[in-house]
Amino acid sequence: MTPPSLFQHENDILEQCEPFLVTGQVTQVVGLIVESLGLRAPVGALCQIDTADGPAEAEVVGFRDGRMLLIPYKPVRGLEPGARVQVLETKQTVGVCNEMLGRVLNGSGTPIDNGPDLVPAHRLPLFASAPPALSRSKIHEPLSTGIRAIDAFLTCGRGQRLGIFAGSGVGKSVLLGMMCRHTSAPIVVVGLVGERGREVREFIERDLGDEGMARAVIVVATADESPMERVKAAFCATTIAEYFRNQGEDVLLLIDSITRIAFAQREIGLSAGEPPATRGYPPSVFNLFPQLLERSGRGAIGSITAFYTVLVEGDDIADPIADTTRSILDGHIWLSRKLASRSHYPAIDPLGSISRSMIDVVDDSHLNASRALIQLLSQYQESEDLVSVGAYVRGTNPLLDKALELRPEILEFLQQDRFEKSTFEDTQTWLDGLHQKTLPTQPQRPGGGS
Repeated sequence: MTPPSLFQHENDILEQCEPFLVTGQVTQVVGLIVESLGLRAPVGALCQIDTADGPAEAEVVGFRDGRMLLIPYKPVRGLEPGARVQVLETKQTVGVCNEMLGRVLNGSGTPIDNGPDLVPAHRLPLFASAPPALSRSKIHEPLSTGIRAIDAFLTCGRGQRLGIFAGSGVGKSVLLGMMCRHTSAPIVVVGLVGERGREVREFIERDLGDEGMARAVIVVATADESPMERVKAAFCATTIAEYFRNQGEDVLLLIDSITRIAFAQREIGLSAGEPPATRGYPPSVFNLFPQLLERSGRGAIGSITAFYTVLVEGDDIADPIADTTRSILDGHIWLSRKLASRSHYPAIDPLGSISRSMIDVVDDSHLNASRALIQLLSQYQESEDLVSVGAYVRGTNPLLDKALELRPEILEFLQQDRFEKSTFEDTQTWLDGLHQKTLPTQPQRPGGGS
């Protein structure tokens, strides 16, 4: 017989006690900020505020004069002075599972597609640290996007991070949809941040389609949602991608767009009292980028190959958001409005783009072929005005002559219908064929011998 515990009487008393819930109360609301007194929680903690319209979740973003500063995830109505505030999580997490594939989620990882509820297999931290630098394996294998202009001239490696830079209306969403459908990556995670509500369904049904949706997870925070929800959606999509990477999978992560994430963080920072710095952006905006972008890439096993769209103001690639993002990423793809105005889609400008990992993931034959065609494109661009007005005389510049001769075939190679898939092998074969036509013709020896 087991002897009674030495503290059995005390244990019985504790079991009969009701737990004491530590709460605070709302003291002031100014703009986006809700101030709370009487409760302590770290920055980033998830709290619940009781309102007349029901409980509302909020995140701790700072402190001021002994009060906590919170920003709700949803627009708060019915909030009164003295409303109760309680802590839900000191470290926010996201529930993840394999059944997320084919589903549409909000920034908290909750389904919004009217499908069945998800039962999380694990819970991962929302704001995790990036993998240690020395734990990342080297990028040495190409990842096919299914888009010839990228696979041929801007070849992407497994675990590489690239930016897609463009002004409005030049085909970013269509390009992302093509990647979702045609990529060789088995799993795709898409974060749609700050999109118009109308465009979300259009992207899923028109650009993504059933083929792309079957292996994708979509995380959505539309433009009408709070800045906290928009920033959280980007980190949620990254956390889901990390879950599949940790299983050894090669994941394609697409975030649209970094610029709208920056806008949301600017609202948060200015509301919390940060001083405006470069073009009105507070320091927290530029601190946020490496925290988010460095989490993708190769890990000890698996990889996250990431593409982040950047909406440049006035097509100015020197915009501070574009410039900061470009300095962190492993390459950038420039979508040209000039090409789009000519109905050249995808409007990728190989001359204004670069992949810093291409040299490590393709062989010499591929590299030499792409460089030869880039030379022809560059030569034509430099002399385009002369050619257009008829001032160029053929035979003056052999390289320009070859560029003019092959231009129709090069343009055909660079243009691609959104439903046309080109495997990496097909792209290489076509690229090699074009390269052969750039080589000088070997004159035959007298007598027809070789």
